[in-house]
Amino acid sequence: MIMVEFGLDTFGDVTAGPDRKRLPYAQVIRNVVEQAVLADRLGVDAFGLGEHHRDDFAVSAPEIVLAAIASRTERIRLGTAVTVLSSDDPVRVFERFATLDAVSGGRAEITLGRGSFTESFPLFGFDLTDYDQLFAEKVELMARLLTEGPVTWAGKVRAALKEQQVYPKTESGHIRTWIGVGGSPESVIRCAEYGFPLVLAIIGGAPARFAPYVDLYRRALKEFGQPEDLPVAVHSPGFVAETDAEAAEQLWPHVRVMMNRIGRERGWPPLTRDRFEADIHSGAWHAGSPETVAQKIAKTIQDLGVQRFDLKYSAGTLPHELQTKAIELYATQVVPRVKELLA
Repeated sequence: MIMVEFGLDTFGDVTAGPDRKRLPYAQVIRNVVEQAVLADRLGVDAFGLGEHHRDDFAVSAPEIVLAAIASRTERIRLGTAVTVLSSDDPVRVFERFATLDAVSGGRAEITLGRGSFTESFPLFGFDLTDYDQLFAEKVELMARLLTEGPVTWAGKVRAALKEQQVYPKTESGHIRTWIGVGGSPESVIRCAEYGFPLVLAIIGGAPARFAPYVDLYRRALKEFGQPEDLPVAVHSPGFVAETDAEAAEQLWPHVRVMMNRIGRERGWPPLTRDRFEADIHSGAWHAGSPETVAQKIAKTIQDLGVQRFDLKYSAGTLPHELQTKAIELYATQVVPRVKELLA
């Protein structure tokens, strides 16, 4: 049997209540905690929170929410999807996650990335013209911090460090840390260079088209002399309902609003129902009945040869109650079926 971990991710999307009005941010965050507690109880391997700084997402400080989840869970791994390292300070990132690792009993993990939105750059005083340099230098520093020894480092994006210790140290001496990549070969190579596990953020198109990135990662690991058995994960949107038709009907109004808002910001054409259905049928969306979603996830795992699959189960204003039902179906029906298909 192929050994695969199964996770759930959310960005803390601001959802609609029973009256179809937006819930307060505070309630959304409390709902996210309840969703994670449910995932832990049902045996899901990992739970990830995305970092955003905009009005359609409630989670801007994932580590604090994850710490709250840690206090109410026992076994589930707790991480980010992603931590926007470019607009953060690596020293503070390490300190926060080492603290989360302590309160969770060693369950913390980090996924570092550039982020799919850029609102954090002006918010924290960074220039988007430094986009590439910020990430490259901070990944280098983060790799050194994660050794948990004295750090000497110099770059252009923050103050230099000389034989600097950073606290707290973790009990295990290691925080599991990934790099999230959306489709940049340079980012895949950088991930391999520093020996980070790779997360492929597949949010559009057929997952199989990412196979060359997995091959590139494996070749680069060998060339850099890194362990060649480092895991590769997939993060991809999805949703589980009782039937395929029910999944599409429940998702559509919420995905349409979410994607059209993002589309207006980025100059994309409006999302049509036909395009949405096509994305569910053959694209990145792992959505449908438990059997359909299990078949799709198993195919993605087999096509790419990955060791972890994380379903991004929230979608715009999709209500908490539907998200909760999707988590239950994912944990109790989809994951066991995927394991059967991979056996």
